[in-house]
Amino acid sequence: MSADRPGSPAPAPTPSTSARAPAPLRNKRFVGQAGLAEVLAGRSTLGPGARGTAVRAVQQALIDMGFSLPGGADGAFGGQSAKALRNFQVHARSAFPEVQRTGVVGSATLRALDALAPAPKKLGQLQHLPVPRYEGTSVRVVVVKDEHRTFLFDTQGQVQAIYGNAVGARSTPTDKGLKKVTGKLGKAEAEALGRKLWGAPVYGPRLIDLSWADGSRSGEELHGTHAATSLGEDVSHGCIRHGNADILALYEALQLGDWVAVVDTVKDPRLGPEGSAPGSSPDRPAAVASRGGSAGGGTPG
Repeated sequence: MSADRPGSPAPAPTPSTSARAPAPLRNKRFVGQAGLAEVLAGRSTLGPGARGTAVRAVQQALIDMGFSLPGGADGAFGGQSAKALRNFQVHARSAFPEVQRTGVVGSATLRALDALAPAPKKLGQLQHLPVPRYEGTSVRVVVVKDEHRTFLFDTQGQVQAIYGNAVGARSTPTDKGLKKVTGKLGKAEAEALGRKLWGAPVYGPRLIDLSWADGSRSGEELHGTHAATSLGEDVSHGCIRHGNADILALYEALQLGDWVAVVDTVKDPRLGPEGSAPGSSPDRPAAVASRGGSAGGGTPG
């Protein structure tokens, strides 16, 4: 029985395990939270309808790791919190196989959060990151579709920021592969293009045009969105949406000619093996200045 299954009672402890307390949480953002102690012990879960400081601690961890949560850490576990948590669970389960995509915090998910979230008031992630190298080419951005996050790397291969995104719907998926930044539209240009094509400024304040490695247009872009609640989902016509503050940061960071890798999962074999990024070091945790936080050339994301 999954420790994350909503509404399921914890299995009765056997005499050999009842006296054995679970190992304590180590991340200071979770230590001392009475509600999380019950979750860790398998006696309860946190899910839709839950409220309180334990919920707020989980929400803030998700935000600080770059998962989109437009309502912020308000201590009320609603639909947006469940969506952000499911995206985290998709990410975490390749390193923590016990985690299931339930949208509920059980003991397995809490263990993964404890290991991956940065320290309090820090942003980013401590381990289990994509490598900024796609089939041997160093990239500035890795878009991971299944967990709805965009990783920005500096020129030395260190994580600079992590942003939430929305990607293509099932009928209009975002294409995987290696792409190049070949155009950048400022606020007036992005808004004018949105009005021309779709009758509204659907691209937010910036648009970054992407082409394939051979120079042909991909028809997909990184851009902003005024529909923040759609972030964390498969809803676009192929473009990669970001929160408007996040697309401003990406616009400033990226230059024409920079490479962008779009992959299904952080474990895509075309990315380099974990720990092989340029400038990476096992002694340097990847805690970064990130934000939680997207609609494209010819199509509104």
